[in-house]
Amino acid sequence: MVDKKTPKADLESKKVYFIQIGLILALGLVFLGFEWKTYDKKVVETFQRQVTDVAEEIVLNTQQKVEVAAAPPPATTTIINIVEDDVEIDDDIVIDAEATASTEVQEYVPVKHEEEEIAEPEIFQIVESMPDFPGGDEARQTFLRDNIKYPQIARESSISGTVYVTFVVEKDGRVTDIKILRGIGGGCDEEAVRVIKSMPRWNPGKQRGKPVRVQFNMPIKFSLQ
Repeated sequence: MVDKKTPKADLESKKVYFIQIGLILALGLVFLGFEWKTYDKKVVETFQRQVTDVAEEIVLNTQQKVEVAAAPPPATTTIINIVEDDVEIDDDIVIDAEATASTEVQEYVPVKHEEEEIAEPEIFQIVESMPDFPGGDEARQTFLRDNIKYPQIARESSISGTVYVTFVVEKDGRVTDIKILRGIGGGCDEEAVRVIKSMPRWNPGKQRGKPVRVQFNMPIKFSLQ
């Protein structure tokens, strides 16, 4: 039997092309399906604005201002004291009845009372009879030895030496104005001042037989045994 198909009508040779075209179309539809976007529907409501003219009420102020008259100033009363002719008037009051506007008036100058400065008694350095401790120098040395307490700081730091103190022996024998001329520290200076303050009253110095203020210098020795 003779085949009647012509070679041009044979589609077997083009089968591959048809398959490729089909795959391309299928992939295109799948890609289009993934990329397809949907949007939610929004309901848009429209409003209509209406403008209404409201007549503004105008209120007129009909209040009248009432002027209040100012109160009259209080009346002043002058009291006149009638004095009899035989009443005596203080002689210190001087009344110039003939004074006029052109009369010169002397300016009042208050009297200033100057306060008198009280001069302190002079402090002597050397006098005829120098002040001394009750009982003499030996009693003074005994008083210092019995009352001085060696400071703990000076003891721990091995501080020793002589503290020079100056003070004033008053007319009544009191010891005042105590000062350190030269100290050694470690609490020894303060201890020397404390002991001198605790001294009893001295026998005051005298000049021409009268007690006077005398400045006295005293060395106090601190030594570790």
